[in-house]
Amino acid sequence: MAAGLFGLLDDVAALARLAAASVDDVGAAAGRATGKAAGVVIDDTAVTPQYVHGVAANRELPMIKQIAVGSLRNKLLFILPAALLLSQFAEFLLTPILMLGGAYLCFEGAEKIWGKIAGHDDHAAPVAASGPEAEKSMVAGAIRTDFILSAEIMVISLNEVADEGFWSRAAILVVVALAITLAVYGVVALIVKMDDIGLRLTQRTSTLARKVGHGLVAGMPKVLAVISTVGTAAMLWVGGHIELVGLAELGWHAPYDLVHHLEEEVHHAVEGIGGVLAWLVNTAASALFGLVLGAVVVAVVHVLPFGRKEHGAAH
Repeated sequence: MAAGLFGLLDDVAALARLAAASVDDVGAAAGRATGKAAGVVIDDTAVTPQYVHGVAANRELPMIKQIAVGSLRNKLLFILPAALLLSQFAEFLLTPILMLGGAYLCFEGAEKIWGKIAGHDDHAAPVAASGPEAEKSMVAGAIRTDFILSAEIMVISLNEVADEGFWSRAAILVVVALAITLAVYGVVALIVKMDDIGLRLTQRTSTLARKVGHGLVAGMPKVLAVISTVGTAAMLWVGGHIELVGLAELGWHAPYDLVHHLEEEVHHAVEGIGGVLAWLVNTAASALFGLVLGAVVVAVVHVLPFGRKEHGAAH
């Protein structure tokens, strides 16, 4: 009896160790997948604050919560099942779909640069919401934009764990969806409330608190500008890298082979920091490729006569 009980306990302990190892594996794989999607995550974080720019302070966090819930719904109810089905039954479509998303990121990044050069910004912050209907419209717009970025994040993550089993992929992507949504919208909430925190600190009696408060109020516009710039660069880098790798997987190896050759040359030419410099070379080359591709799409949409006509009609 006792021997049977101890045997059962040993079996339970073994199962517990196996479950713990599986959880660790899922966590590690989710971490790798999230790292690969970092560029899009940065852009997602940079884009969202514009949707609550200028709204009443007491409505900022409720709107961010609505957008976050919509984002999670996008990932778990729509994108995740579609991505898993594709990876299981039509894996050959993942690379073209990923490249379409990459081309969109290149277009978005190049369009932002074009807007600054041309003296107008097509991605300027929306007009502040006034009333429930306007707020609902802004939240819906933010969720639509998030859908594209979320799809890119999930497909990039899926591509990173494509060799895992079906249920492992599902578990990893659920972890990625939850972690990224919490991280992005937690940071967004902190960003949009930082100036309010600064204003409250300016009303404190402490001289140090007032100085910190004035610094936050004065510094947040610059922080948002930096985030926007980093987001644009991240779109071009991630989009360009997706395109280079995708072209190689589809059979055209020359562009990525050239980048990889330059990366290797730099890595071996400089001791100590060769790895960092090689990564910078790869990143810069990917961003340049993304900028060129994005500029072509921007030219079709905005500059060429037929593209400009269609774009105007859409507005």
